[in-house]
Amino acid sequence: MLEQAQERQVDDVATLKALADPLRLAILDALMARGSQPLTVKEIAAALHEPQTKLYRHVKQLEKAKLITVAGTRLVSGIVESRYTAAQRSLRLSRDLFSATSAERSEALDALLAAIDRVRGDFRGNFLDGRIDFAAPQDGSAGPTGLFGHFTVWLDPDRLVRLRRRLADVLDKLQAEGDSSGPDAVPVTLLTLLYGLSPRPTGADDGADGAGSDEAGPDGAGSDGTDG
Repeated sequence: MLEQAQERQVDDVATLKALADPLRLAILDALMARGSQPLTVKEIAAALHEPQTKLYRHVKQLEKAKLITVAGTRLVSGIVESRYTAAQRSLRLSRDLFSATSAERSEALDALLAAIDRVRGDFRGNFLDGRIDFAAPQDGSAGPTGLFGHFTVWLDPDRLVRLRRRLADVLDKLQAEGDSSGPDAVPVTLLTLLYGLSPRPTGADDGADGAGSDEAGPDGAGSDGTDG
């Protein structure tokens, strides 16, 4: 069985371009959700409710970027059928990609926006299917719950750093704990986005005053939905 890396840090243009598409991210998510269990393109298409023929070029691009690997092949009706696994359990974009001097900054932005679009599309489908319930009690007694928050707060640099570290600690602990294995475990999607705005250049139009123009706060920094 092929060994999966726990995490891959992305720092090259080729991988960023492979990640800059919501459908390719959906394919990658489907494989990472299965761990080391391989899937055929047909099985991936069924999981994503997409035509099988629509996925082949995306799968090849993910394979070329070494984000997925061929775990095995078999002959089906005279045609070689490949089975794929994700090459890693999780992905992280290198911080250096987003620096003002990074040559890959534009590609990093495209990958980030594709991830947001991917979560948006997945959330919309599951919400309309009745699989996400924001009305459920927060203690989980009535089944899977969802949580959404979006607001702006003004923070000095020290508070912003502390907030970022707390959020990072939560994500690191989740990753270290790994998946739950009980029969009642459900897939949970967590999208975290926090950013503080740099001061405008001297003389620039500051626009409207007040909240809504600077840092995202604790709930605005992230929203998590339970996809049950």
